[in-house]
Amino acid sequence: MRAARLTDLAAVSELSRLSHGGDGTGGAPAHMRTLGLPVSSGQISVFSLFRLPLGAFLPGDLLYVYEERGHVTGLARVEHEGLRDEFTIVELDAVDDGTAGDIRFRLVQHLMRDAVKRTGLRFHVACADEAGNVELFMQAGFARYGEEQLFYRPPDRPEGQSMTASDAAQHGIRPAQPLDALELDRLYHAATPVPVVRLENYRLVDWERQGNHWRVPRSALTPLLRFADLEAYVQASPTDDSLLAFCQIGTAKADQPDYLRVISRPDHDPTDLIAFGVAQARRHRAGRGIVSAVRSYESPLDRRLAENGFDSLAVVSLLMREMAQRVEEPALIPVGIR
Repeated sequence: MRAARLTDLAAVSELSRLSHGGDGTGGAPAHMRTLGLPVSSGQISVFSLFRLPLGAFLPGDLLYVYEERGHVTGLARVEHEGLRDEFTIVELDAVDDGTAGDIRFRLVQHLMRDAVKRTGLRFHVACADEAGNVELFMQAGFARYGEEQLFYRPPDRPEGQSMTASDAAQHGIRPAQPLDALELDRLYHAATPVPVVRLENYRLVDWERQGNHWRVPRSALTPLLRFADLEAYVQASPTDDSLLAFCQIGTAKADQPDYLRVISRPDHDPTDLIAFGVAQARRHRAGRGIVSAVRSYESPLDRRLAENGFDSLAVVSLLMREMAQRVEEPALIPVGIR
């Protein structure tokens, strides 16, 4: 096991291609073990999500290979988010000749040891619950904390009623601002179970950075996409300053599909915001599909996406390992009288 070199680029690209070639239904060839993400599904050529030109790598990204008798038989690709000290395993592939499970486990252990030296606090991964993926990461100390359903809206799907800027304003839809950070945090807490809130540990400063390529809240899709532009919008309540829903609209580079992520209060219908997001994505770049992700606890948001032309692609498991020790901050407590 070692860090990849420039001379490995051809072998790494070939291994990645084999891992995500599949049979056109999202599965990998029988002789490969992968994370099982839906990287080829009919109209959505999602292999482009995993292309490996040097320009697709960010300065903090990591790439490891497992070499055996002069041949690269294993690959781990990791994205590093420096501001939050988080690492996301984007690819974990190995040639399945009977030792793939061991190769992948050793790659995970190696990348975690190396990432800890770089002050990594959290490690994330999204994978299909098949081929021993979830078991592998749980053996490596990861905790499974949720599932996401991935959706895709084909570019030839008829668009619903268009929404102008004045129409959006009438529905309380406007661009997100740094001053919305507190209300965005409250919206996130209202839509997210407490254990997940504790694990993801978003801060107010994270919500202040909306737009400008900032990808909080995370999903299984955000580490795969390279955005040319990213916008954030909120839907405000007509009666007070609270926020009812939030969406990110990402314009992806190259042949990748665009991205839509919605968070909504459980008692609010975000149909108008979803329709606005689809219209905005089409306005920026027509002829591209749109991907989205909905977590299991966010239902009925999945039905709202289906009503707006999105098809379900797959369900993936979300796992995380936290390396930092949590220490409670000093706080004032009421004094009891005994």
